[in-house]
Amino acid sequence: MFRQLYYSEAWQGIFAIDNSFILWGTGLALALWRRSRWAVALTGAALLHLAFDFPLHNHDARMHFWPLTTWRFESPISYWESARGGDVVGMIEVAAVALLTALLLWRFRASLWKWVFLGIGALQVAPFFIWRLVF
Repeated sequence: MFRQLYYSEAWQGIFAIDNSFILWGTGLALALWRRSRWAVALTGAALLHLAFDFPLHNHDARMHFWPLTTWRFESPISYWESARGGDVVGMIEVAAVALLTALLLWRFRASLWKWVFLGIGALQVAPFFIWRLVF
């Protein structure tokens, strides 16, 4: 998967669409124009993800400005490659998830929501630990 398919033209085409600041920005503009709260939340979350994603890819960089250009920013930092700071980035991500999960647990009193947030937080940090077992 990560040695061949990931770099195939088909997968890169998918990544170009779902990682495009241009497309998600256009979606946000439409959501604001239509005053759709759920669409603003969705597109805003996607753009926030891209803002954090953009500086954390090296040789696996995405075409973040497609369809205007196929240029890729190859950052010196990688979110997953140990040699490019991936371990540090991963620890920062785990700490941020733990902090934000704790904030949500403090904010919401209902037991159901606490379990939901604990589950989401666990799913978010699981890859950090699973990848260490795999590689």
